[in-house]
Amino acid sequence: MSTGIKTSSLGYPRIGKNREWKKLLEAYWAGKIDEQSFRSQMEDIQLQHLQTQQQAGIDLIPVGDFTFYDHVLDTAAMFGIVPARYGYKGGEIPLNLYFAMARGNAEAPACEMTKWFNTNYHYIVPEIGSLTPVLTANKPLAAYRFAKERAGIEGKPVIVGLYTFLKLSKGFKAADTAAVAARFLPLYVQLLQELQAEGVAWVQIDEPAIVTGLTAEDIALLQNIYSEIAAAVPGLNLMLQTYFEAAEPLEALLALPVQGLGLDFVHDGGKNLESVARLGWPQDKTLGAGILDGRNIWRADTDAKLELVAQLLTHVSQERLILQPASSLLHVPVTVEGESKLKAAVKNALAFANEKLAELVLIAAAANEGRERYAAELERSREVLAVFRALPERGREDVAEQVHALSQLPDHRSLPFAERVKVQQEKWRLPLLPTTTIGSFPQTAEVRQARLKWRKGVWNQERYDLFIKRQIAEAITLQEELGLDVLVHGEFERTDMVEFFGEKLAGYLFTAGGWVQSYGSRCVKPPVIYADVAFIQPMTVKESVYAQSLTKLPVKGMLTGPVTILNWSFVRDDLSREAVAGQIALALRHEVSALEEAGIEMIQVDEPAIREGLPLKARDHEYYLNWAVKSFRTATNHVKDTTQVHTHMCYSEFNDMIGSISAMDADVISIETSRSHGELIVSFEEQEYDKGIGLGVYDIHSPRVPVVEEMTSAIERALRVLDVQQFWINPDCGLKTRGWEETTGALRNMVKAAVLVREQHGAVSR
Repeated sequence: MSTGIKTSSLGYPRIGKNREWKKLLEAYWAGKIDEQSFRSQMEDIQLQHLQTQQQAGIDLIPVGDFTFYDHVLDTAAMFGIVPARYGYKGGEIPLNLYFAMARGNAEAPACEMTKWFNTNYHYIVPEIGSLTPVLTANKPLAAYRFAKERAGIEGKPVIVGLYTFLKLSKGFKAADTAAVAARFLPLYVQLLQELQAEGVAWVQIDEPAIVTGLTAEDIALLQNIYSEIAAAVPGLNLMLQTYFEAAEPLEALLALPVQGLGLDFVHDGGKNLESVARLGWPQDKTLGAGILDGRNIWRADTDAKLELVAQLLTHVSQERLILQPASSLLHVPVTVEGESKLKAAVKNALAFANEKLAELVLIAAAANEGRERYAAELERSREVLAVFRALPERGREDVAEQVHALSQLPDHRSLPFAERVKVQQEKWRLPLLPTTTIGSFPQTAEVRQARLKWRKGVWNQERYDLFIKRQIAEAITLQEELGLDVLVHGEFERTDMVEFFGEKLAGYLFTAGGWVQSYGSRCVKPPVIYADVAFIQPMTVKESVYAQSLTKLPVKGMLTGPVTILNWSFVRDDLSREAVAGQIALALRHEVSALEEAGIEMIQVDEPAIREGLPLKARDHEYYLNWAVKSFRTATNHVKDTTQVHTHMCYSEFNDMIGSISAMDADVISIETSRSHGELIVSFEEQEYDKGIGLGVYDIHSPRVPVVEEMTSAIERALRVLDVQQFWINPDCGLKTRGWEETTGALRNMVKAAVLVREQHGAVSR
């Protein structure tokens, strides 16, 4: 281990360079390999990840961050937090039960899944309720032993802190948090005592919930938790790790009895550095300084990072400074190595996980030994960034002029919703409780193979277009047979709801291996916004018009909204996110016009990621929501009064932003509620929503097919607080990841449920 400033990683991507982790999971779920083979091959992947960090020269290598699905689910399983519906009888959690909690099974629906703070990673929400926790297995200890025995690594166990674990969980009242913490605290103490007895030096306790804001009660709870832990493990170094925002009030955190505090110096808006400068740094604490962006893919400005380190060294000694990414590298791809198709000016400006580790080691070495010794490497970094920043497409005057001109126009529809809904009802003549889907239909192996053949040139454009047309025709026929009221074309031509648009817009580039985990084995390859975004030509008109030609029922045009395209891309870091969203909104405005001109007058502009972009500090919400709403309206506010604008949002934590959702002024919104077992419905008991709305009546993330009665119950529950005239019936998300058999079965039951409820309300049309 190096002397002076040390380096650390907070977590490493799980999926593997070639997504071998994902493929192994799916092979096990499909029954192609047994559990023993699955576990053995998972150990091989885990070992590779440890050795990669070891070979990079990282001093403190995390262990226990590797998982078979999700680290929060791991924590729940480790403490025996298994909802009663799974029939758990105690003891270590069997693998199939572990996966049932994540994915559901024939007997029980899956646990809720939602976004990990303001990222695009999803975690499984623990359901604590009245369950009595018990330590079923010490996973961090097992990971520590594995790293030591297999790789000779004295690892740094990573644990989700008790405070954060409770803040991420459900099933108890907020007022009871301290009492629930008291049930878990002895188990955390036991776990840490076992690590201490094993000879572990440092333990990383992740407490990102701290950055969302602390009340006096929260501070008291943290003090109680860590005082009890510190008394029980006096020989263990605890690194209380925060990330994603500023840790405030820093003085309260510095007073906690821990040996180290990890702070994010990238996404904190400069506040952590201000606090350190104002308060100084305690002589007896180590600072884990998050200096590299763990959530974006750009090469670091090494000069700027070395200046930051120099500033930190005025407050903390070299021996008590650890340099690390600002968060786990879970959120970035593994390596740039395979990106041979990117032009050099761009590729050289990228840094994925492995490259970030190398940057970290370089910065620490230059800080320890002097910049002169590493002058060549530092100069290379300067040259690469200078070339990239000078690319002409990063400063297009035409885009700036269009954005400015648009800012001078009205930002609202010509008629308010209360008036335009009447002309839309007259135009569309939809039945009461109209049924629809969110947009995508199953992306089967056949569809993926066809796209691959087309991309590789095995199929020409004509053959591929004919294939897509056949898929669309079959989807339209099926939807008509099922009795759906508003149809979709199925999105068979789209690999991903953001990548598809990025490929057709200026300002984007695409990686070959830039995959990241979204949830479970679901991996996405975010497009990269490296320059100014601009419309080139229509992107969705061809498929939408063809689908509409096959039916007399309305077919929705399907777009992804500006904030979702922003939040699900790797975004250039030299402009504000607000400015980039404005460029995307302008481009989508052109596409909406093209659809309308082609006769597509139901247009869905999805914003599933708008909630995840919400800043973690409540004080910053209003500013973000204002520009997010403005971006959506920029894309949609110019349509005709009779054109019906739909939108869709994922995950149910919208209680605090119902007003902003209404301000988007979409005619119809669909929101996921089934995975959270309908909890969002409570919001409409407290707040009025006056526009069309569909609360997803079944969970598409699970392969199970819900029965008619289950969906009827979900509809009736929603209608207790929503007007039947405004309610739509739909699944909770797109059906891309499902198979045709389960899709058809679930939609058939959904339509039957809609018919039953219509009959109960004694009406079949609006």
